[in-house]
Amino acid sequence: MKNASTGREYAPETAFIHAGNQTDGRTGAVNIPIYQTSTYRQDGLGKNRGYEYSRTGNPTREALESLIADLEGGKHGFAFASGMASIGTVLSLFKKGDRILVSRNVYGGTFRILDKVFRNFGMEYSILDSDDPDDFEKSIGDGAAAVLIESPANPLMSVVDIRAFSDRAHKHGVLVIVDNTFMTPYLQRPLELGADIIVHSATKYLGGHSDLVAGLAVVNDDGIAERLAFLQNAIGGILQPFDSFLLIRGIKTLAVRMDRHVSNAEAIAKHLRQSPDVAVVHYPGLEFDPGYDINIRQAKNGGAMLSFELTEGHDIGRFFESLELIALAESLGGVESLICHPSSMTHASIPEQIRKSVGITDGLIRLSPGIEAAEDIIDDLDQAIRRSRFRWRCTVRTGSSSATPPSSSSGTWACPKG
Repeated sequence: MKNASTGREYAPETAFIHAGNQTDGRTGAVNIPIYQTSTYRQDGLGKNRGYEYSRTGNPTREALESLIADLEGGKHGFAFASGMASIGTVLSLFKKGDRILVSRNVYGGTFRILDKVFRNFGMEYSILDSDDPDDFEKSIGDGAAAVLIESPANPLMSVVDIRAFSDRAHKHGVLVIVDNTFMTPYLQRPLELGADIIVHSATKYLGGHSDLVAGLAVVNDDGIAERLAFLQNAIGGILQPFDSFLLIRGIKTLAVRMDRHVSNAEAIAKHLRQSPDVAVVHYPGLEFDPGYDINIRQAKNGGAMLSFELTEGHDIGRFFESLELIALAESLGGVESLICHPSSMTHASIPEQIRKSVGITDGLIRLSPGIEAAEDIIDDLDQAIRRSRFRWRCTVRTGSSSATPPSSSSGTWACPKG
């Protein structure tokens, strides 16, 4: 978004509040009204005022679509009823015989719609074995139509070099779709890195308050935009006016919220990495992470999502039950801290063998730090970790015994005499 008088590009913090068509042209209202209507009165046969039916077009939704296009540096935006509706509509661009390549540890819902829905129509998919661009190029082969990337990926926060992947994909005529949910346009702008299509679960950071479900897509190419507009209207998974209004309102505070989310994530990741109770921390915002160098080249910082695993000797179920401030819940990106168990929640639709092959273990914990005080989030994690430690009572017995307790539960075990 540029200043009309000087031509200077506004800072993102300004653009989130003023980009798009958010002012009502008729009244001058600084917030676009909620056009809560399903249809529009016509002035005569073939004569309308730009709108006919709200599935096809609605002023509130169009204001949001204009806003997200501006923020992502794109030309065309599309708003949908959910993140999965946006991905489903984008995937409907492809046809029988096309193959979609997806990055490792892709979101479970994305895997499910490819595996259980689009495969029924003759489309295929392949999961990339590596995040290396050269390995990716070798896997393109015949029939590859698109690559769908998450970076950082959900839930292991692995980082993909978007520019390198885009360069190699375009050499073979392959479209690049980037799910930018975790980073938002405040932290990462994939179109500028060569991506063709961006999708968002706007339910997350863009909405920011856990009070709506929405999806977005952004493109630059006019031809792709024309096809997406047709599919959006034909399939009909559009975002309603009231939710469009809420999402515009949420985006206005995106910058200040993300700054706090990120600072909390950095503090928590550093703290957990120093804990003797934590085996591994996945967070690309700190130098210990293998994706740090690539991420710092393509994003403002490491984002606000992290995942970790506890060491042996902890009951993960008791850990979740012991949390007091942090909510065990699906989703992420709300002002409140949210935590989940990917293997039984967000990624349960991925077969166990595939989950484990890409590193999504039964002990993996995904955390979305909210905007509470960092010390309160850390204190809650610490007390839950302490309470999750196995508690065993040693009963001295002669004969067969073990020097260490079993690792599965608490209780009594036969330890060596003395």
